[in-house]
Amino acid sequence: MTLIDDKTRAALADTANALADVARIATLRHFRADGLLADNKSAGGFDPVTAADREAEQAMRDVLARMRPDDGIVGEEFDAEPGTSGLTWVLDPVDGTRAFLSGTPTWGVLIAVGNDAGPLLGVIDQPYIGERFFGGFGAATLTGPLGRQQLATRAPRPLSEAILFTTFPEVGSPAERAGFEALSGQVRLTRYGMDCYAYGLVAAGQIDLVVEAGLQSYDIQGPMAVIEAAGGVVTDWQGGPAHLGGRVIAAANAEVHAAALAILSKTR
Repeated sequence: MTLIDDKTRAALADTANALADVARIATLRHFRADGLLADNKSAGGFDPVTAADREAEQAMRDVLARMRPDDGIVGEEFDAEPGTSGLTWVLDPVDGTRAFLSGTPTWGVLIAVGNDAGPLLGVIDQPYIGERFFGGFGAATLTGPLGRQQLATRAPRPLSEAILFTTFPEVGSPAERAGFEALSGQVRLTRYGMDCYAYGLVAAGQIDLVVEAGLQSYDIQGPMAVIEAAGGVVTDWQGGPAHLGGRVIAAANAEVHAAALAILSKTR
């Protein structure tokens, strides 16, 4: 395990903010711009990538080359780079590219740094509305148009009073969709299509659950660090580690997590 002293914690926080700053510039250059084009990375569906994705990730990699050259890098758009420090940065330059193409401000820049056990620090940054969710080492904050505030997840409540989010109504495989629908049938409100912003809402105490499937490490590590620092719980659908992706439950507290897990853990 990598030991993190106070000086290193401060350096990692400074680096994470520097990464988010340059990604804001790169993404906003293209957001809602005329003539924005997308390539499709999927032969069997629509998995878009734009110039904003590539430019933002390259800008972040350039910052890391200057500020943290010994750390590893895993990003969505370019090959992984091994490091020697025991720490790896996990980058998703535009999480929610479909939203980006649609002009909706629910996409975000996701940044995490951690080790083999998972993320230690994470960022969910929404450049267009200027909100930055930042969490790690036991504290989480939101900085935005209303200033800076400490984040805390929602207090426990019955599942029948919970608010549940996911990005796609189909969720994943037929079995995964059935599991999600079983959970959705028990909550007060289910909403769709918020991309990574939904995880920020968990950390901010606005909603109770985000449940998804088919995630990659770069989809979840930033949100995971923020939510856990705000007091929430993030696992896979069996209650195990979620930092490598797959099926994920992000919950406001242990009680609502346990209630959701009791339903989703039956999915095979």
